[in-house]
Amino acid sequence: MSIVDEIKRSYYTGGVLTRFIYVNIGVFLFVRLSQIFFTLSGVPYPMIDWLAVPAGLSSLILKPWTIITYMFLHYELIHFIFNVLVLYWFGKLFLLFFSPRQFVGVYFLGGITGALFFILIFNLVPGLGTGAYMLGASASIMALIFSAARYRPDFTVYMMFIGPVKLKYVALVYLILDLISISAMTNVGGSLAHIGGAAFGWYFAGQIMKGKDVTTGFNNFTDKLLSLFKKKSTMKVTYKRPVSDMEYNARKVKKQAELDRILDKVKKSGYDSLTRQEKKFLFEESKN
Repeated sequence: MSIVDEIKRSYYTGGVLTRFIYVNIGVFLFVRLSQIFFTLSGVPYPMIDWLAVPAGLSSLILKPWTIITYMFLHYELIHFIFNVLVLYWFGKLFLLFFSPRQFVGVYFLGGITGALFFILIFNLVPGLGTGAYMLGASASIMALIFSAARYRPDFTVYMMFIGPVKLKYVALVYLILDLISISAMTNVGGSLAHIGGAAFGWYFAGQIMKGKDVTTGFNNFTDKLLSLFKKKSTMKVTYKRPVSDMEYNARKVKKQAELDRILDKVKKSGYDSLTRQEKKFLFEESKN
């Protein structure tokens, strides 16, 4: 089995977390490898501009798909490695408490909420401007983290070099770091998106605790959307009306009479004297 076949097999047989990690890896490799072609051609590289979500509304209207594509897009290697590792760790943690279907909904809706929060603040707060753009899975990851943290705040996780820590404190540290980034103006857009994602995760878990799953509508919508692209079966289903006892007995008598006639013909003239249809009928009846 080739490496490509093994990757395909792993993708299709792996769980939802494996697939989302593969998509992030695939997009990263596509972006970085395709850049080589544009660099050698001397053409400006367009992929980031076409996949990252812009803060400006005029740009967003022309590229509405970016509100989805940005959450799978990474460019810097360190940013990519860190996000994939955190997605793996906290994705597995999320799946301890929630279903794979809810994982899909929280990832997307957390990312969308983060993007909307980023766009809203950049358009309302003077001085930030609308020429910024954003990329990365961090808002979606924050949604997963805060979903788990609200649902099971005292669940203990083991942090490298630190030891056992309650999940609520891990989420709190992530939030504080984002607030510090905003105050220091080091990564305002990304931090705003992180807070938006965290807010959705917190809301999702709160609704789950009340018995309501806010991802159901989104997941049902995506199911219908994806069904439009699935290959439809060519198999035709026919429905037959029920057969009455009288009809059934009449058919049985007729079939038995035909079988007796063929057997009598074989007895008199041999098997080779049968027609193709008679041989087929005899063969089918021998299986019953």
